[in-house]
Amino acid sequence: MKIPMLRNKKTVVVGLGNILMADEGVGIYVVRELITHADNLINVDFVELGSSVMSVIHVIAGRNKAVLVDCAYMNEPTGTIRKFTPEDVVSRKHFSGFSMHEGDLIKIIHLSRQLGECPEEIAIFGIQPERIAPCNTLSNTLNCLLKHYVDVVASELA
Repeated sequence: MKIPMLRNKKTVVVGLGNILMADEGVGIYVVRELITHADNLINVDFVELGSSVMSVIHVIAGRNKAVLVDCAYMNEPTGTIRKFTPEDVVSRKHFSGFSMHEGDLIKIIHLSRQLGECPEEIAIFGIQPERIAPCNTLSNTLNCLLKHYVDVVASELA
């Protein structure tokens, strides 16, 4: 699938995750499906960042709104989608620092704020995984709910 070029529109939807690790890639799948509705969302850029969480800082810079979609362990039933703001999230990740191979989305958003480049509005959609293991497809549960996830994120953009 060809991904549209980034045009620096005022709103960006960012898909995060690793599509080679089953449900870890759900953010990417949601963005790919949203792109098929791009005719209705002409003022929105769509970006697949995979596991390059540090790149979020560049993609959201100067935007009015950023919508981030990723797999998240939330102690919810498998397949649950929840919307958060950065202030709602308590990160439990422990990293040595900032690296392309390790990243804490909330710390990156905080850094963006410190730099004065963060959007005023950020929505984070977390999706509770069923399975994170080497596999290049979503679990049946998340795959069956993919249209629902797309609808939820699209309603955020309306």
